[in-house]
Amino acid sequence: MISGGRMRNKSVISEARDIRLAVELVELGARLQLLEQETNLSRERLLKLYKEVRGVSPPKGMLPFSTDWFMTWQPNIHASLFMAYYRFLGKHTKLTGLEQIIKAYRMYLEQVKRGNMEIVLSLTRAWTMVRFFDANMLQMATCHECGGEFIAHAYDPTKGYVCGLCHMPARAGKTRRATGAAVAA
Repeated sequence: MISGGRMRNKSVISEARDIRLAVELVELGARLQLLEQETNLSRERLLKLYKEVRGVSPPKGMLPFSTDWFMTWQPNIHASLFMAYYRFLGKHTKLTGLEQIIKAYRMYLEQVKRGNMEIVLSLTRAWTMVRFFDANMLQMATCHECGGEFIAHAYDPTKGYVCGLCHMPARAGKTRRATGAAVAA
């Protein structure tokens, strides 16, 4: 009888932990599929939590499934910044798994806000990218010019690699938002 009570207490504690985690992930912009993978809560419970926290239903659609998004100029820089934090935390703390991803993502957000930049990398993309690294679909490449480490496709040759900051594309920064801001100024 005593052990049955302990089992229920562990179950309640586990559910409470999952609810707190789900709320934190939703606040950081996680998609429903990420919540389903990382918690033991039912889809219905997650839908209710999402609506309660965000005030709207979660977006529909598939999660990102291609490594190509991380190779374009601006996403590569932002993803590489996140990965630098993620790797640093892995090397210098006891954080692992989702805790490490959340902490690295919070550091990324802080840096982007401090630099008054647009947030390009979502938590869901960061989580997906870590999974791509775990599956050996992505690797880090060291820039031949600045020495920084940037995301690259796994098994691509990296000798002589030059990053998107050292060799910016001609249209870098010429987005509609930047043009609109320049016109407004």
